[in-house]
Amino acid sequence: MSSPTAGEKSLIVKSREHKPHSKTRRKFKMLKFISSILWKQASSQIANPRQHTVWLFDNTAYQRVIPKALGQGRPAWYVEVVACVFEKDSRRDISKFVATVADLIGLDGEIGSDRETRHQIARRLRPFLYQPAPAHMMVIEIPLSDDSIQLRQIGPTDSNGIISQTVNLNLGSRHLADGSRIRSYLRGWEGEVSMDTIFAGPEGWLLISDIDDTIKYTMTSEPTGILRTTFVESARPIRAMPQLYFHIQRQLVPTWFYLSASPYNLYPFLREFIYTWFVPGTLMLRESSWMDVGSLIRSFTTYTMEYKVNNMETLYRSFPTRQVLCIGDSTQTDPEAYAEIYRRHPTWVKAILIRKVTDVPHLEAKNSRERFGTAFKGVPESIWRVFEEPEEVYQVVDRLSQSIL
Repeated sequence: MSSPTAGEKSLIVKSREHKPHSKTRRKFKMLKFISSILWKQASSQIANPRQHTVWLFDNTAYQRVIPKALGQGRPAWYVEVVACVFEKDSRRDISKFVATVADLIGLDGEIGSDRETRHQIARRLRPFLYQPAPAHMMVIEIPLSDDSIQLRQIGPTDSNGIISQTVNLNLGSRHLADGSRIRSYLRGWEGEVSMDTIFAGPEGWLLISDIDDTIKYTMTSEPTGILRTTFVESARPIRAMPQLYFHIQRQLVPTWFYLSASPYNLYPFLREFIYTWFVPGTLMLRESSWMDVGSLIRSFTTYTMEYKVNNMETLYRSFPTRQVLCIGDSTQTDPEAYAEIYRRHPTWVKAILIRKVTDVPHLEAKNSRERFGTAFKGVPESIWRVFEEPEEVYQVVDRLSQSIL
């Protein structure tokens, strides 16, 4: 937003000096409210399968905590519905983008001419080149029981083609146990677009995990490594991390959140990776896109601490009485972000595990004792642990499962 001019500033000052009466202000607010509704009705459109591609993100429902003093009653379930809408088949010719990526990571000659490799690059690139569809709405069918559904309208999409909207799941008399799952569908799309919702009560464990270089080889400290692992190679899990995560699932039975600084364009790719190798959960990705390779690389490495802390604060507001285990790595700012959330909510975060990445070059400073000592200043040593091999932290998980907190 541009700064006001001198004339605009004088108008602002004048409006502050001569405030309208309360009745006038109420009329003005009402007119503004009515105008906003009329604008939405006039400009918003319904997304349709002929013109649009839509993604619905899997999510986790939570219950609003109701103080006992306010009386007993079943708390309502809420969920943040995230959806993306793109123009279908937008920017079809991506051959020049494929050639650019292939050239940047050295895929010329024999490898670069391989048709399957270039098809892989094109398939991974295409979601980055979709044209966002702002000001679009949609209706979701939420199953209440085997024979009834709830219809909820969400939207409109913002300038990035994204909707992020909190929905009250009015389930009536239906009882859902912790860990229950339902699948909702996009109305009018014949079951083509769906989202899974996991229900998580106020008690129990919650796991916050990074993705890149924590559970998936990405090489975020190397720009060419990011491009290669994102667009060319098959997604590979870090050795023994799937086994560790399934051990955590058996011992703690947590609600899973995968918090990554990756752009939302990678959602289908990362969701497939997690469903293949790890325990399914909610993916939290950056709500921004990119129009050049430099912006993509920066999205993995810029303002990651602020981004992660803000999202963990959101999780804290939804699950303030859960016990939290955070897992990350040393390549970016996971230690600093997790330490900050511990300092803000020391009774919430019970343990922090940081994978010391030794299979990526030029990480000497990030892997130093001094870096970890500074990052975890003020955090008890019993809370955080740096490890190289996943087998080193099984005992930590076992102790957490036995603790009475």
